[in-house]
Amino acid sequence: MTGVLASQQISAMIADGRISATTGVSSEQVQPASLDLRLGHVAYRVRASFLAGHGRTVTERLPEFEMHSIDLSQGAVLEKGCVYVVPLMESLDLPADLQAVANAKSSTGRLDLLTRAITDGGTEFDRVPMGYCGPLYAEICPRSFSVLVRPGMRLNQIRFREGNAVLDDAALRQLHSETPLVDGEAVISDGLGFSVDLKPASGTLVGYRAKPHTGIIDLDRIGGYDPADYWEEVHSGQGRIILDPGAFYILVSREAVHIPPSYAAEMAPYLAMVGEFRVHYAGFFDPGFGHDAAGGAGSRGVLEVRCHEAPFVLEHGQIVGRLVYEKMSQIPDQLYGSGIKSNYQGQGLKLSKHFRAG
Repeated sequence: MTGVLASQQISAMIADGRISATTGVSSEQVQPASLDLRLGHVAYRVRASFLAGHGRTVTERLPEFEMHSIDLSQGAVLEKGCVYVVPLMESLDLPADLQAVANAKSSTGRLDLLTRAITDGGTEFDRVPMGYCGPLYAEICPRSFSVLVRPGMRLNQIRFREGNAVLDDAALRQLHSETPLVDGEAVISDGLGFSVDLKPASGTLVGYRAKPHTGIIDLDRIGGYDPADYWEEVHSGQGRIILDPGAFYILVSREAVHIPPSYAAEMAPYLAMVGEFRVHYAGFFDPGFGHDAAGGAGSRGVLEVRCHEAPFVLEHGQIVGRLVYEKMSQIPDQLYGSGIKSNYQGQGLKLSKHFRAG
């Protein structure tokens, strides 16, 4: 079995004890091609981001960087610009031929909430090596908004894979010829190219920019916030915008994406050489996203963009990212948007679920 593990295979890993938790793993955590991870009961405020490193545990390294601990039991605020390490409820006991990769959930990325998984002995963020046995931790750094968190909140997710199932460009072209992956021409080079939409079909609204001084966001409060209190609208009548250094933007892809049921995808940065910005904080695209088999008719990719050192002109149709497609080990018994609470099926330009629509 080569490929990304499907929901039923993840459920089997839970039943076999390969995935365990301090509080039993809920079926609601199981997604079509990933597992949601939950925050534990304590957060450690640290003075710097760190990795455990070969032969070291996170618990061993914490005293070097810890400033103080925070009890999350009654809810606690993680402040903008600070770095925290939170032990997660879940632990892993992976087989020797199974590895995992973590990523922020969609709503987490859309809040500019940098969330990365770290492991004992880890030398990379969000990467869990084959055969790993041990606890998981989340490093959390709110970048634009301070957030209120509680135990059990799900900010990141983990995907399991056996072998290398990534489609090369030839296989991707073949798949696109059989079942279109985007509406219109596909730009395929080390994955499926993503471009930015700065010429909307109606109006001039092309995105949102995070305001610098805002209130706290309670991550359990869905649809409870007025976007105007947290975001500035970005308009363009010329098909271009100028990104400001240090600013965070929500934009949208020009392409409507389709992920067939037997495939999963991950958004990856394009090339650092194309501009002074980064795209993508939350990168997992589940089987069925935007696909007609799961009630979709193509879904745009929301782009989480942060500009770096210099102002940069972003123009309509500019390639800013790429989707890397992988085969599923099995077709999931549940697809994105089909019978589960999928917030972003059929989406266009859209803020996180915490903000009122319209």
